Amino acid sequence: MMIGGKPNVLYEKAYAFGVRAVRAYQFLSLEKREYVLSKQLLRCGTSIGANVAEANGALSNADFSAKISISYKECLETKYWLNLLHDTDYLTAAMFSSLHHDADELARMLFTTLRSTNRIKTTSSHPSVE
Repeated sequence: MMIGGKPNVLYEKAYAFGVRAVRAYQFLSLEKREYVLSKQLLRCGTSIGANVAEANGALSNADFSAKISISYKECLETKYWLNLLHDTDYLTAAMFSSLHHDADELARMLFTTLRSTNRIKTTSSHPSVE
């Protein structure tokens, strides 16, 4: 997606992660016969990009910040479900590591974006880094 003639890296990464969330859901439901946790992963993993897309069409700074904030929270929830799926042996270490790394990268980008909107009153670094 291009905004003002420039690529939107956050949108592109969030979209690519959404595709990975769909593929992970397909694997978990078809191969592992896991339907409940994987559905949660699908919902929040695809919601990240959907809210970034909405933020790109925001009509005000407050609207933009609200959508990015939702994306950030969905990203944190995604990491929770990834941890749970890994710790219950539905995801291999390699699958978990790759998906979690991408989710963490997105969370950092979203947090930085939120901080740049002056909606976060902190000087500390991204709080969800493990």
